[in-house]
Amino acid sequence: MGTDRKIVSTSSAPSAIGPYSQGVVAGGLVFCSGQIAIDPRSGAMVGAGDVMAQAQQVMENLKGVLSAAGTSFDRVVKTTIFLVNMSDFSAVNEVYGAYFSGAPPARATVQVSALPRGALVEIDAIATA
Repeated sequence: MGTDRKIVSTSSAPSAIGPYSQGVVAGGLVFCSGQIAIDPRSGAMVGAGDVMAQAQQVMENLKGVLSAAGTSFDRVVKTTIFLVNMSDFSAVNEVYGAYFSGAPPARATVQVSALPRGALVEIDAIATA
């Protein structure tokens, strides 16, 4: 598989804050790393304490990675949502759902004890290339 792997890198999403890529295209799929609510222009966390504002930025960051890989939300087949507080489920659902015009992808939502930089929500995605 080594040669059919393409790294996705874009200024439309935050730079990786560790040893990972924003996304990888391999085997006809785009694997997007989890995004938190970092504004790619300023590098600052968006929406302190506001899960809806954070979810909006997360989805915009994912949109940037998907676009850089030549795909879109219409081609997303699986996502995972990580929430610090499961009581934020409905609010995040409201923001998340607005990004999918057709049939939504498969999804898992899990509660975690903490996320990087104090984020309230993180979302990753897998799409067809």
